[in-house]
Amino acid sequence: MDIFKLLTRSTNLQKSSSSSKKTLIPHIPSAGASTHPLLFEKEDDATDSQQTDGETEGGKKGKKRRRDTDGEAGELGFSEELNFFGEASRPEKVLKKPSRDMAPPQAFGNGDTGKEKGEPTAVSAAKETLGEEDCRSILKLHKLKVTVIGEEQALPDKPKERRKDAQPKQITNFKQTHTPVVPQPLTSFNQLRSKYGLSKRLAENLKLQGYKVPTEVQLGSLPLLLGSDTDRGLLGEGRKEKKGKHHKSDLDLLTVAPTGSGKTLAFLIPVLYGLLKERHAEKKATPDPGDKSQGSREARAIIVAPTRELADQIVNEGRRLAMGIGLRISGMRKGMTLHADGHGNQEDRSDGSDHDGSEEDHEGEDVGIRCLVKADVLVSTPLMLLHAITAEETSKPKPLPSVRYLVLDEADVLLDPIFRDQTLGIWNACINHSLRVSLWSATIGSSIETLAHRTILARRKTLQLPSTGHYIIRLVVGLKDSAIPIISHRLVYAATEQGKLLAIRQLLHPTASVADQHDAPSLRPPFLVFTQTIPRATALHSELMYDIPPAAGGSSRIAVLHSSLSLNARSAIMARFRAGEIWVLITTDLLSRGVDFKGMNGVVNYDIPTSGASYVHRVGRTGRAGREGGVAVTLYTKEDVPYVKGIANVIAASEKAHGGKAKDVETLGVQKWLLNALPTPSKKMKKELKKKGVEARRSDNGGNGVGRKARISTKSGFERRLENNRKGAVLGSRRRVAEEEILAGEGANESEGEWGGIKD
Repeated sequence: MDIFKLLTRSTNLQKSSSSSKKTLIPHIPSAGASTHPLLFEKEDDATDSQQTDGETEGGKKGKKRRRDTDGEAGELGFSEELNFFGEASRPEKVLKKPSRDMAPPQAFGNGDTGKEKGEPTAVSAAKETLGEEDCRSILKLHKLKVTVIGEEQALPDKPKERRKDAQPKQITNFKQTHTPVVPQPLTSFNQLRSKYGLSKRLAENLKLQGYKVPTEVQLGSLPLLLGSDTDRGLLGEGRKEKKGKHHKSDLDLLTVAPTGSGKTLAFLIPVLYGLLKERHAEKKATPDPGDKSQGSREARAIIVAPTRELADQIVNEGRRLAMGIGLRISGMRKGMTLHADGHGNQEDRSDGSDHDGSEEDHEGEDVGIRCLVKADVLVSTPLMLLHAITAEETSKPKPLPSVRYLVLDEADVLLDPIFRDQTLGIWNACINHSLRVSLWSATIGSSIETLAHRTILARRKTLQLPSTGHYIIRLVVGLKDSAIPIISHRLVYAATEQGKLLAIRQLLHPTASVADQHDAPSLRPPFLVFTQTIPRATALHSELMYDIPPAAGGSSRIAVLHSSLSLNARSAIMARFRAGEIWVLITTDLLSRGVDFKGMNGVVNYDIPTSGASYVHRVGRTGRAGREGGVAVTLYTKEDVPYVKGIANVIAASEKAHGGKAKDVETLGVQKWLLNALPTPSKKMKKELKKKGVEARRSDNGGNGVGRKARISTKSGFERRLENNRKGAVLGSRRRVAEEEILAGEGANESEGEWGGIKD
């Protein structure tokens, strides 16, 4: 026992934390699942705990922090017998401030709702209904903003005071017509069955998959998609209840939520719930099972995703959720069609899975054979689905009257000019009057929101649907278009391409001095490395292939993934990366959207993103489902300085949202002086950057596809010249040998054709 530590407990000496740091278990995403997947509630927990520590036993706040016997003795490693300065036999606290993790009984319920014994009763559902003030406080706690967008006829806005110089014409703009509503929040997954009538098997599947606490986006979106107008908050504050409080109006949802917050589950549950409800209604209408054949099954829900990897992930998640409920979920492949009497367009094109414009090699797919899709839920990329529904004679999409649910995952990309025509072609082909559209993404700009709003209204006008009884609701979780606040950001200046290579090698082989600098979390594998183009990804993989020692697995621990690879190769790399066989995966923006890697410890932006939204989605591959400790490193050079300000603003907003980081100036990813010194790019520069990337790294620069300044290599010009000379000599030697063999063969043929005379 160190008597000095014991006698100096009440002094202000700093404790040496070197020994304790070594024994601490690292808090990183790969350490395991988070018990608290919520993003914004934890900050309030920390604030409440600090306030509780500052309170005295009488309930008044004091300036000096009260000592806690258990906490302080455990901190120094003393037992109760050696705690001489602690309070003698102090009883446990009786009055404790309720933790945010544990909900009050009136909000979260007791878990025993009687759902196992029978159907939910109206009494149990009424008990779970909260008052408007309680709903408002819960939504504010979780940073949820729910508004109705649309024309004034949908929901009248409250009168606002205007200045004398204000122009009354601004009220005709769709952006100005936002009306806040207060829906009933989903405070527990038990309410899905007790209050909204979710099927027993679907509720069991949720429990088997480990879903315990609804995240912010699920807390706000599921009542909007499953509940009645009363649950949605559309019948409150004196609004007339014309069709009863259990009436459900037509509703289209636009959701903006952070990456890794559970959006996939939030749109899968309402789709499966609605399809099961329709199937039960059809069974009641046609009780004879012989009247319906299996061949009559048609796709009633379509989920569109920008990449093949994201579409396959949604299929896998949906199949696990739909086990045993009788619904079939399928992914779209070439050779499939949605019309029994049509053949569709059989032209071999890329499905638009990457922005690089390269074509895919679909191995093992017979394009000549067209098979009919017999699935209830169909997941596809936009171009592949458009080819499947396009008539060969007219080159126009055929209508899809059976589709009742259209989900656009990563809607800002699907409505971007790259995929806009394809997505709108699918959207306009859905002619069912009861179609419900939902758009989901972490970044949806005002232009995309306006386009979606106008498309919905134009479609209803074309189909001559009534304007009353229909709402377009926007749900925003946290700060719009910002990165998640639970990861650490670093913005590193590397000056040149050679400097970036040195920096990424330091990340692969961190030293003690670098790892302990400013107590910042270190980057540990597995992590992703993003580049601007496919040639740069391939070149970086060649440089780093042998940086991991053979004892740790060698070159098998590093891989590259891009759209030029075949489908089978991409699937194999993804499987190895998820299994932990690959530690460092170099890729393009192919994996920046929606792909879920729960144990991802970090992201390295070797090339800066082309926009702030691209940065949000790249760094969103870590910190999934509330896992803290993720690290996002962005390397930039002299050529990148004019474009870095947008990324720095996103980092600053994320760190401001995380109150704990803002106190320690040394650990900030972006210093204030740097943010003020960076130049602000013009709109033209932003547009050019988003379209083509940084000019110095474009694939059309240089004779070999990569510019001289952007070449990823540590070799000098003299070494490359010698290497090129050796390669040229080898190629010339092979060419001469091949020419000699050809000449020798021609000479042998000529000699065989000549008559050699009569032999004796």
